[in-house]
Amino acid sequence: MDFFQKAKAVRLRSHHDKFLIADEDEESVTQERNGSAGAAKWTIEPVPGSSNLIRLKSAYGKYLTASNKPFLLGATGRKVLQTNPSRLDSSLAWEPIRDGALVKLKTRYGHFLRGNGGLPPWRNSVTHDIPHRSATQDWVLWHVDVVEILSDQHKQQQPPSPLHHSDSLDFEPGSPSRSNRFFRQESTDSVAVGSPPKSEGRVIYYHVAEDEGEEEDDSVEVKSFTFKGNGVEELTKRLKEESNVEDVIVCTRSPLNGKLFPLRLQLPPNNADMTVVLVPTSSKIAEGFIK
Repeated sequence: MDFFQKAKAVRLRSHHDKFLIADEDEESVTQERNGSAGAAKWTIEPVPGSSNLIRLKSAYGKYLTASNKPFLLGATGRKVLQTNPSRLDSSLAWEPIRDGALVKLKTRYGHFLRGNGGLPPWRNSVTHDIPHRSATQDWVLWHVDVVEILSDQHKQQQPPSPLHHSDSLDFEPGSPSRSNRFFRQESTDSVAVGSPPKSEGRVIYYHVAEDEGEEEDDSVEVKSFTFKGNGVEELTKRLKEESNVEDVIVCTRSPLNGKLFPLRLQLPPNNADMTVVLVPTSSKIAEGFIK
């Protein structure tokens, strides 16, 4: 917390030497090399009644928010957004945790703000997650550059609204921002409202797993295509055609522990994009599915 005690505004630089950026759509959050833009500046708001929680407000007046919306189906990371809810709940609160000269920002539910690397769609994305692999442990570490010091006069001003320990994220009705399309509930996945299902199909991201293990590798070649079907069987057939690999099991990753499991039942609704892993039936991973 000492990183932010005297700061009025900061820039956050990720392990990939890129700055946390509030996208001009006033909803998305990304990483960019250029930290001189105003979109890289985040204003600090202490949470009243807490000595170790802060809120971060973007150049567009929106709060950095740990949403409950998955970044990709089958992946553990959840989206970090800019929002301006009418009720300032716990999804807007971040706990700075010092790690040497760097800092980690933790949500109320134990996830950490993470600047992702690797291939698209992960490259330059920002999620909140619990890193499961040693290769990505540093992705939750941030350099803090203070760009504006808090004056004594500002310290005496009336503090912002207190934290409400609510599990919903209620947006102001009639808000022009696209953020009001999301309703957040911590116990379930977020549901997009006011947005019709996509008719053009869903994007499927896939790669073939190594025979010896299931570890993800940021250097692995991830391919994608648009799928307009509805069933697992139809998707499996298409994946075999796209990959030119016949004997595979189509798997997704558990959002709880990151482990692979076969996709057997049905595809997610509303043509949500998916990330899948093709596991050769002759591999050691596939043997574990049979046990």
